[in-house]
Amino acid sequence: MDQKYNPKDFESKWQKKWFKDLFYEAKDFAEGKEKYYLLAEFPYPSGDSMHMGHTRNYSMMDAVARLRRMKGQNVLFPIGWDAFGLPTENYAIKVGRPPQEITKENIDIFRRQLHSLGLSFDWSREVNTTDPQYYKWTQWIFLKLLEKGLAYKEEKPINWCPKCKVGCANEEVVDGKHERCGEVVERRNISQWILKITEYADRLDKDLDLTDYWESVKVRQREWIGKKTWYDIEYDIEGTGQKVLVSTTRPDTQFGSTFVVIAPEHKIVEELKKYMEPEVLKEVEKYQEESRKKSELDRISQLKEKSGVNTGLFCVNSITNKSLPVYIADFVLTTVGTGMVVGVPAHDKRDFEFAQKFKLPVIRVIESEDGNREEIDTVEKVYEGEGVVFNSGFLDELSTQEARAKAGEYIKEKGIGDVAVRYHLRDWIFSRQRYWGEPIPVVHCDKCG
Repeated sequence: MDQKYNPKDFESKWQKKWFKDLFYEAKDFAEGKEKYYLLAEFPYPSGDSMHMGHTRNYSMMDAVARLRRMKGQNVLFPIGWDAFGLPTENYAIKVGRPPQEITKENIDIFRRQLHSLGLSFDWSREVNTTDPQYYKWTQWIFLKLLEKGLAYKEEKPINWCPKCKVGCANEEVVDGKHERCGEVVERRNISQWILKITEYADRLDKDLDLTDYWESVKVRQREWIGKKTWYDIEYDIEGTGQKVLVSTTRPDTQFGSTFVVIAPEHKIVEELKKYMEPEVLKEVEKYQEESRKKSELDRISQLKEKSGVNTGLFCVNSITNKSLPVYIADFVLTTVGTGMVVGVPAHDKRDFEFAQKFKLPVIRVIESEDGNREEIDTVEKVYEGEGVVFNSGFLDELSTQEARAKAGEYIKEKGIGDVAVRYHLRDWIFSRQRYWGEPIPVVHCDKCG
């Protein structure tokens, strides 16, 4: 009989049966079967339809789930809805309706679409992050973190929209403006709940050795954690009685230093303003205001021209005894090192670009591994690698590794600083000024705190 095969004629029937009979349900305490847990990131129901990216990811994970079941494993492949947060809130604002209504409708649409794809999720374990029966457990976890001192409150600089009166993610700031309303965004200190993930930084780094990840993934993870040895060195600000604590990861290059840069929001800037000339002070305050309007990503972008203000002040490098000009510049962040860095333009491309902009000297102090001591006059020639130190006083002719160790000993012996291990990883800002978000389970009382 000449009859065409048309899956649509029977797909719906069998999908309904699979759902009704909990065909893909993971069995609790099933004996004789190896457990296998497979988690695909839950979708944001932040639009009126899924897209092909959802189909791609869930289909690939579904293939793995089915393979594992065919191998006789007891597979837990759950599904749910990550329904709180910025994407849903923005969509609700776009269509002019409450996020509660939007979320419910979109979840119903997403659920139908996932069913129509025939994916083998365990629907008996469906979760919704906006359901109080779900988030009471994440609140419980938060209270446990608070109890153990792993959650705390602190003022932190964030992107702030003065019109919407909300904190903005970096992704919401376009050309210094809030993408939602077009208002210029400011950097403002706001009290935030923060989770102390840095408490686990060293363990996160070490335990990568226990994983079977691809080596490239491990490298990226280690770069994200960013374990580095920092050398903090006190410099005297000439004629003020003030000191700055500069940070560097390369003390072997100190004899090539030609300037110092301080982050514009650093608290010491307010002290140093007392010693600035009136015209310079105006420039510094104008620059601070401009910096507050930039996102962190804008400030550290390698694509943007370096900017800054010369304070007219000088400090003395405690290792070389050289006098260095002090600048305020927003490519330095208070969250990295001490928020004050010493510039070595011959051996750091970012420093070289700054030196070029302000016509500062470039002094080479490291011979490359191929014996090159050529003068650095273009950014392409900047040498950031290892080698042999020269033109550097008591560090001369040492390898860069030996020079770092010797410089570290010198700093400690002279009492002019310290050596510390720090991480690029930062504590996680857990709260934002969002309407559509999980309530923090803490109440502050004016009387009892």
